[in-house]
Amino acid sequence: MKLSAFFERALAEGQKNDPRGQARIRHEVKALREAYAEMSARKKKSFDRERLDNPYADTRILFGKPSTEVRGLLAGIDIDVGEIMLADRLRERGKKIDLALSHHPVGRAYAGFYNVMHMQADILNRFGVPINVAESLLEERIREVEHKVMPVNHTRTVDAATLMNMPLACVHTPADNCAATYLQRLIDRKKPELIGDIIDLLQEIPEYQKAMENNAPPRILSGREERRAGRIFVDMTGGTEGSVKILEKLAQAGVGTLVGMHLSEKHLEEAKKHNLSVVIAGHISSDTLGLNLLLDAICAKGRLEVTTCSGFTRVERN
Repeated sequence: MKLSAFFERALAEGQKNDPRGQARIRHEVKALREAYAEMSARKKKSFDRERLDNPYADTRILFGKPSTEVRGLLAGIDIDVGEIMLADRLRERGKKIDLALSHHPVGRAYAGFYNVMHMQADILNRFGVPINVAESLLEERIREVEHKVMPVNHTRTVDAATLMNMPLACVHTPADNCAATYLQRLIDRKKPELIGDIIDLLQEIPEYQKAMENNAPPRILSGREERRAGRIFVDMTGGTEGSVKILEKLAQAGVGTLVGMHLSEKHLEEAKKHNLSVVIAGHISSDTLGLNLLLDAICAKGRLEVTTCSGFTRVERN
C-alpha cells in the first residue's frame, strides 16, 4: 500500500479507539480550524497546519513521499539514528524495508507532542472528574512538558533518515488509544474483583507474557493482591503523565485502581496518599500491544512484511 494510505488508516484506527469518542474529536478539529482562521499572519506562519486535519500532533510522516509504495517496514518502539542505519543495512541484505516506523514521536512530532495532552481532560471527565477541574490542573502540566521538549535536538533522527533516503513515520497516540481501549474493554467485560485478578488478566496477554520472560512483568506498585480493585481506570493515552494533583480528584470521583504504563515516584506517592491502588502493566509491553493492534487493523487491508526492532515484538491477532 502507499505510505499515504498506511498513514490514513493509522489515523482512522486511532480515532476509532479514541476514549473521547469521534464526535468530540470532530468538535476539537472544528474548533481549531476556527481558531486558525482568526490568527494573525505571524501566528499562522509558525502554526503546525497538519493539526487542522490530523488530531494527533505526535503522529506524523516525517520523511518520504506519500506516494511511496510500502511493502515492508522496520517497526520499533523507538527509532533513532542507529535504527535508521539498521534499516538501510537490512535493505542492502534484501529485506523489504520501505519505511522505518517509530512508536514514540521524533522530529516535529516530538516537538509538538504536548498538544495531545489536552485529550486527557475529556478522558478524566468520563471517569467523573469535572471538566473545569481537569482542564485547569492539566494546563500547568502541559506547559511543563512543552518547556521540557523545547531544548531537545528533535530533528536528529529525521536528518539521518533524509540522508539515507529512508521514509520515516511515527504513530504514538493512535497506538496508545488502541492499547487503552483494548484493556479498558477487557477489564470492563471480565470485571476483576481483586487487584491480583488484574495481574492474572494481564498475564494472559502475549505482549505481557513476553515482558515477563524479560523480567519486566506487570507489577502492583500500590495496594495488595488481596485488596478489592473497585472502579478501574486504564490510563494509557494522552501523550504522557498528567498532573500529580489529578490523582486526588480521581479518588474523589470513585476510582479505586489505576492501571498504567508507568508512573513517576511523585505520582506514586500521591496515589498512595489518596489510597489509590496502582498496577503498572509495563511501558514497552503496553506500547507493543498498542502498536500490534494498530498494525493488525492496517494489515487487514493490505499485507505488509513487518521486521521488528527496538523493543517491539510482532503479535498478530488477525
